[in-house]
Amino acid sequence: MIARLRGTLDALDEGHAVVDVGGVGYLVACPTRTLATLPRPGEAVDLLIETQVRDDSITLYGFRTSAERSWFRLLQTVQGVGARVALGILSALGADELARAVAAQDKATLARASGVGPRLAGRIASELKDRLSELPGPVGAPSAGPAAMTFGGPADDAVSALVNLGYGRSDAHAAVAKAAATLGDAAALEALIRTGLQELARV
Repeated sequence: MIARLRGTLDALDEGHAVVDVGGVGYLVACPTRTLATLPRPGEAVDLLIETQVRDDSITLYGFRTSAERSWFRLLQTVQGVGARVALGILSALGADELARAVAAQDKATLARASGVGPRLAGRIASELKDRLSELPGPVGAPSAGPAAMTFGGPADDAVSALVNLGYGRSDAHAAVAKAAATLGDAAALEALIRTGLQELARV
């Protein structure tokens, strides 16, 4: 199995890159966010690869970071998410943004991706929330930190209040999580909202 390609970028096309390694050109499917970070053709390129073997094909998927590749794998454990949809999600959302959306159960953000409707967005959010710790590095960190806290009571109400004020659910969730970590478990609703607003103002 191919796990990494390091060579020269031969060409860029919609959804694909061709990487020349020792005179052999490898066709690699990539999220559009990944393609946007690649150098110009003729320059050196280094991609992490996920190889998928089917009865009639071998397909290479390329990523710049291990977090992206891990998300690509994890997303496909959800029923209804194949490689094409996983690429669409990673094209619409960066790895950190995706982690925040799952932690916050932000279905609207997940549904921004091509091929993801409200029902599939809900399935992704619910099935992956408890699996964020499987991701490497900073992207896995939210599962153990404030951003993935399980809310209840005043914290839930504070998130709802911030959403009603026009903030996105992922941002509101992260802000209230930080506020709760600062103020403690017994923080009152008003304090959580006030401190959450202060956190949002810093963004």
